[in-house]
Amino acid sequence: MKNLTARFTALPRKTKLTIYLALIIFIALICLVASYSQYLRGFKTPNAAPAASAQEQLFLVDYLNKTYPEQRLGILKPLPYPVVSADLNVYAGAAILLDAANGCVIYEKNADDIIPPASITKLFVMYIVFQEIAAGHVTLDDVVPLPERSWAINMPRDASLMFLGQGQTVTLRELLTGLSVASGNDAALAVAAYISGSTDAFVARMNEEAQNLGLTHTHFEEPSGYSEKNLTTPRELATFARIYIQRYPEALELFHAQREIRYPLAANLAPWEKDKGDSAAVRQFNTNGLLRTLEGCDGLKTGFIYESGFNLALTAKRNGVRFISVTMRGPGAATAGKNFREVDGTTIMEWAFARFADYAPQGKIASSYPVAVIKAKAQFVRLVPAWVNTLTVPHLQGETPQADAEAVRAIVSIPAYLSGAVQAGAPYGEIRYQLGETVLETVPLVADHSIAEARCIGKLFGALAEHRLKKR
Repeated sequence: MKNLTARFTALPRKTKLTIYLALIIFIALICLVASYSQYLRGFKTPNAAPAASAQEQLFLVDYLNKTYPEQRLGILKPLPYPVVSADLNVYAGAAILLDAANGCVIYEKNADDIIPPASITKLFVMYIVFQEIAAGHVTLDDVVPLPERSWAINMPRDASLMFLGQGQTVTLRELLTGLSVASGNDAALAVAAYISGSTDAFVARMNEEAQNLGLTHTHFEEPSGYSEKNLTTPRELATFARIYIQRYPEALELFHAQREIRYPLAANLAPWEKDKGDSAAVRQFNTNGLLRTLEGCDGLKTGFIYESGFNLALTAKRNGVRFISVTMRGPGAATAGKNFREVDGTTIMEWAFARFADYAPQGKIASSYPVAVIKAKAQFVRLVPAWVNTLTVPHLQGETPQADAEAVRAIVSIPAYLSGAVQAGAPYGEIRYQLGETVLETVPLVADHSIAEARCIGKLFGALAEHRLKKR
């Protein structure tokens, strides 16, 4: 060893520098090869790719909401595939039908005509009550004082009534039943006074809520629907109905699906009438006759004044699929008008259930797909669907609409790798939902966070690894 050291020491300075440089290069090459090997090993664990941070997720949600507002935020939207307009025999002058799961409009007729909603107005009254319950301001078991103007004897002679009276004891739950079943105008006035202190204040609240929901053609003058100055459109009513059912689904079973009401019972009577017991009760059946004849029907509300004709906000659910329809300006008078209204509702709903079903992608697709990235400062990015909505599937080939929904395939297309910088929210793949060869919807797969471009060594490693990734 001493001889080697002596011999090395005796070498010319230039030779020694050359040897040093060769050693440094050799060591650097070993380190470079080791680093490259480690870099390659990183591509073997795609599932270890880190998900976006909380801040990155917030950015992505905001970006996608702005980029795809209809698909992500729209309450109502068109079907994502072309269809031939249905030729339905609907008597009503205006109508709309939608899939409650996604808001896709399946059928419409003069859906933007401005028409008085009549007693469908009472749905907005109930919506505000549910808001107050959710906020903890009231409960369904609250006893509600009855202002004089809400007594049945003070109502117009042709008004729908729950038959409220002086000195009665009535709960908010009973009043909502009276609104939904008997369409009581007296109940609407009692609720308005209890929630807001006065009818005028409550109507202002109704209009404020309508504006908050983006219902620009909806306006109220009073809470019962008796006035022809209350205005809306079938499209806006359907928009509201979907929001109402989504936010307060319990309203259906608690109130809108109830088939009858008996009021006032003995417990409701004024002290000087207690001896009447239940004999004073008036039995009224739900004004929505389709609760008794249409399979799956559990709401929502009827309405009629001469200025609007016969109106109906209708919903029904079968095999996990719910549709919502609104028909307005129904023809006829008295019994004939009610019959036309129910025929229309049956026609629309039976047509919908016979021709469409729902496909829910949740659980059938991954929440994210890791993809390799070369020439960047990270080796993987996760691609996520730009939106995940239930799909309204047309009945095209199977024995039933449900069979077609079960036959839908989600075909995922992602690249073998990405190269260079990655932009959060940018599309790098897609999911195609197909029924046979028919494409029903294509959803972009977008990067869940941004990745910067690599520096020189990263670009070199990426270039070297590219041919390996191409072979996958």
